Formats: sequence, C-alpha cells, structure tokens
Amino acid sequence: MKNPIYAAFSTQKGGAGKTTLTVLVAGYLHYVKGYNVAVVDCDFPQYSIHDMRKRDMKAIMEDDYYKVQAFEMLKRIGKKYYPVECSRAEDAIATAERLCRTREDTDIVFFDLPGTVNNKEVVGTIARMDYIFCPIIADRVVMESSLRFATVINEQLVSTGKSDIKGLYLVWNMVDGREKTDLYALYEKVCAEFALPILKTALPDSKRFRKETSGERKAVFRSTTFPPDRPLVRGSHIDRLAEEIIGIIKG
Repeated sequence: MKNPIYAAFSTQKGGAGKTTLTVLVAGYLHYVKGYNVAVVDCDFPQYSIHDMRKRDMKAIMEDDYYKVQAFEMLKRIGKKYYPVECSRAEDAIATAERLCRTREDTDIVFFDLPGTVNNKEVVGTIARMDYIFCPIIADRVVMESSLRFATVINEQLVSTGKSDIKGLYLVWNMVDGREKTDLYALYEKVCAEFALPILKTALPDSKRFRKETSGERKAVFRSTTFPPDRPLVRGSHIDRLAEEIIGIIKG
C-alpha cells in the first residue's frame, strides 16, 4: 500500500469555501490530472460532500445526458469516481486507513474537517494531516477567525513538531477584483507577521463555483462525479490552485 498524502481545506469560520474547494481540487486532480483521490467527509451532521455525491449520482441515473457524459468520461480516464466516505472527525484517520487498504493506489486523501480547535479528538485528527490549506476571504470577521485558527495550529502543532503537519498555507478565496488591492496588501502584511504563508494562486468571486448538475443540463463546475467544465476552468484559477498544491505536496 502507498503512503497517501492527507490534506485538508480547513477553517473554523463557515462560508469561506472549504467544502467547495475540497470538491473542486479533488475532482480536478482525480478526473483531469490522473491522481487517485479519496475524500473523507467529516462535516457532521450535514455531510455536504456526501450529499453532493448523492445528487450527482441521482442526476446520472435519471438523466440520459449526464449518463452519457459520465460513461464517456469514465471510459476515457479508465477509473471510477473517487470515493466519498462519511466519518465523525475523531474517526477520520481510521476511516481513511480502512479506505486506503481497499484502494491501495490512493495518492491523496482530502478531509473536509470541522474547524474547531477546542475538541481534543478533532485536534488529534488535524495533527495527523500532512498539509492544511485554510481558505481566507477579505472580510474582517472571517479573517480574524481564520487567523486565530491558523495561528493556533501553527504555534501548537506545526512549530512544536507535535504533529505530522508538513505545511499550513492560507488560500485567498472569493477575491473581488473591484476591491482595492491595498486591502489585500494589508491583510497579507498581517499574515506575514504571524508567519502564515499564503499560496500564490487566488480564486475569484464567481457564480461558476456554484454550478452543479441540474435539470437544465448546463455546464457543471462543482461536482463529485465530473471534472470542472473546461471552458469554466478558464479564469477560475482552480487549475492553478491544484497545480500549486501538487507542487507543494511533491516537494
């Protein structure tokens, strides 16, 4: 069995886009770049990614258009959909290990983790990650929450060496091109003061990130069973983000 990489998009503030980023990066790496990916959904009790998988499969089973698209894609890439497993956060590592025993070619396991750092069991799971990517948006409440989360992880787990974490990185998400760059420069200065690195790739604020399978048969961007639609990828920077993350993971 390989030693798969454990990675998580994690933050303690809802609405920063961690679930969406997990789905998009996992899908791009699995369906486009050829990596073998798995996802452990710890978003109890709603299990958002697992619910998305059910919606995607329902569309494929009930709509001939999506059925044909899925058949052609799976034939082209020569493998199945990436697995999505539900788990409580405290059981996530055991779930991943069990999953990898049955899928020995797994390269990366993505975890959709809760952001709490006041639960010993959850902190123990966070400590087992190889890489943590923390989405941030230019909103004071979200930034303060995200910086608190990232700082605690960095100071208590990364810097002390009391974890498996090889790197923690912030990711600009929902960037509004109309906002003054001075605002982002200010936030980046604060992040630098806390010794928190920010990925070079920033994702724009765009409605495309909410495009899922639907009865309208429009292009799909956020899906667990399809890669992001190629024309929609242009300008989304999701391809750049996935490539940057792989570059970090492969060292």
